[in-house]
Amino acid sequence: MSNSSSNLTQNGNAKNNDTLFTVDEIEESELSKLLDRPRPLNMERQRSFDERSLGDMAIGYSPRLSTRVSSENFGRLTDNYDQTPSPGRRSDFNTPRSQTGFEQHPMVAEAWEALRRSLVYFRGQPVGTIAALDSTEENLNYDQVFVRDFVPSAFAFLMNGEPEIVKNFILKTLRLQSWEKKIDRFQLGEGVMPASFKVLHDPVRNTETLIADFGESAIGRVAPVDSGFWWIILLRAYTKSTGDTALAELPECQKGMRLILSLCLSEGFDTFPTLLCADGCCMIDRRMGVYGYPIEIQALFFMALRCALLLLKQDHEGKDFVERITKRLHAMSYHMRTYFWLDLKQLNDIYRYKTEEYSHTALNKFNVIPDSLPEWIFDFMPTRGGYFIGNVSPARMDFRWFCLGNCIAILSALATPEQSTAIMDLIESRWEELVGEMPLKVCYPAIESHEWRIVTGCDPKNTRWSYHNGGSWPVLLWLLTAACIKTGRPQIARRALELAETRLLKDNWPEYYDGTVGRYIGKQARKFQTWSVAGYLVAKMMLEDPSHSGMVSLEEDKQMKPVMKRSHSWTC
Repeated sequence: MSNSSSNLTQNGNAKNNDTLFTVDEIEESELSKLLDRPRPLNMERQRSFDERSLGDMAIGYSPRLSTRVSSENFGRLTDNYDQTPSPGRRSDFNTPRSQTGFEQHPMVAEAWEALRRSLVYFRGQPVGTIAALDSTEENLNYDQVFVRDFVPSAFAFLMNGEPEIVKNFILKTLRLQSWEKKIDRFQLGEGVMPASFKVLHDPVRNTETLIADFGESAIGRVAPVDSGFWWIILLRAYTKSTGDTALAELPECQKGMRLILSLCLSEGFDTFPTLLCADGCCMIDRRMGVYGYPIEIQALFFMALRCALLLLKQDHEGKDFVERITKRLHAMSYHMRTYFWLDLKQLNDIYRYKTEEYSHTALNKFNVIPDSLPEWIFDFMPTRGGYFIGNVSPARMDFRWFCLGNCIAILSALATPEQSTAIMDLIESRWEELVGEMPLKVCYPAIESHEWRIVTGCDPKNTRWSYHNGGSWPVLLWLLTAACIKTGRPQIARRALELAETRLLKDNWPEYYDGTVGRYIGKQARKFQTWSVAGYLVAKMMLEDPSHSGMVSLEEDKQMKPVMKRSHSWTC
């Protein structure tokens, strides 16, 4: 397709790509027109909605949903799409609706303006936010709406009382999920969600079309495992924020969740409850040695399973998934809390491991060789504190710290209250290493020299202390803030936010920073990176009104209280 006949709405020319899948105007109209206004907020009802335990789910607990939309009414509702009012244009919404006073900070108004400039429209309705609006760099795929990138934007709009765009996004990506997905001659699973999509406008025919990327155009051609998890998490957040249960109850949304879960809960050769993944399948979307069982995917998987329990209907199809999810959550909570957790005592135990143990009573279950422990870990581990390490698989432990996975572990209650406190203790103890001059390190430490050549394949973008290899990402502020609020340590988030406010606006909202303490704007970082903007706004709003954190935070389920002892089996 040529640039003259197809360009991205609002955001310039789209790159030529014959392998992207299209959703044409007529077929798209079925689902995209469902834009009925959300129900009024009912926090009391939503509180009980979220407090259902695994025990409740296992015995067939069925909530009463306030609004029901039958599949017969689905088509009728979509007919009102073009008549539904838009959430508003930029000139009408330059500041947040909150009356708490924090919008008086000049950086907040600038951030909202930047976020609204990033909006992408499809047939007059906002459906997402573009990844970056840096006119000084080539677009590449930064001119698309990424599922994971949109999440902080979605939370910003939800917290500001503007849920329509989030609803539009949920429905659009759900429609894209239903399309056939092929890479070369291989067909992907039906439940795979797109990594990203864009809107193309044909000025000749005066039509707009959505095209999606399911990994066939990504670096390394890896499908996004995290997209489906973020979609479920966002659906729960929308429901929690608005009190609108009708969206999640739609047969199409129920089916979309089941398709995602089917991919993850299928039985195979795995001996662990964790999810086996390829490198580059999540936020770290380039080769960085995170293949196997990366903490980011496991934490998101765990949180998505918990959110799905709250959203799935207790009908014939849903009940089977509820039972499977409940068993998997129990298995995962034990496995992750036991084998992925590292503190000073556990480090000392690994240091003294015996190898080549063959029995059900083996302590070194993964046959990790103590000599493989990296030198840096002994000085990095504080007396008080701990964290979930990056990866655990046969004869391999990746001891790197990964921020996103540990924050999600806290928010999903994968981490016990004691472990959550220990993670916060670690961040405070190792502030210079993990936060430095610009929050936050996506992972720590950087890999370099011979190890960098072997692990990354000499990736010129992931050089030491840059990008995913120890770079500092401002977007992670919102996750840190939510975790701090949940653990009762908001002062940590405030300190990090104050650091960010000294640079972010002046530096034009970079994607990431380089260097051991994050002092330098990343060598290939895009400016006006949307999730850097949104991450700041969400962190700011949550600190101003901590109740907002309930959209992304789940309470511990007492049914999953672990018995912290070694076992030869993870099966519940």
